Amino acid sequence: MRLAGKTFKPRHLRQRLGLNQQQFWSAVGVTQSGGSRYETGRSMPKPVFELVRLVHIEGIDLSRARGEDFMIANRLRSTNPALYRRLMREVRGSGR
Repeated sequence: MRLAGKTFKPRHLRQRLGLNQQQFWSAVGVTQSGGSRYETGRSMPKPVFELVRLVHIEGIDLSRARGEDFMIANRLRSTNPALYRRLMREVRGSGR
C-alpha cells in the first residue's frame, strides 16, 4: 500500500514509534501474529491499513472515538470552513 506517495511499511512505522508488535497491532485490533505477517510482506487489507493510519499516524484513540464525533467534524468543515481550519491549527499547535 502507499501512503503520501511512498510505499507503506508497517514495520518501519512501528519501529519509529518505539512499539513492539503486540502494542502496535493490538491498538488496531490485529493479533501480534497477524501483524507479523503484514510486516513480512502479506498484503494488508484496506480497512486494516486505514485503522493503522488513523491510530498510529493521525493519533486517534479508537477506544474514545465515536461516530458522532466524526459527523460533527464533517458538519463543521462543510458549514464553517474558516472555524474548522482555525480549530485544526489550534489542535495541531497544542500537540493534541
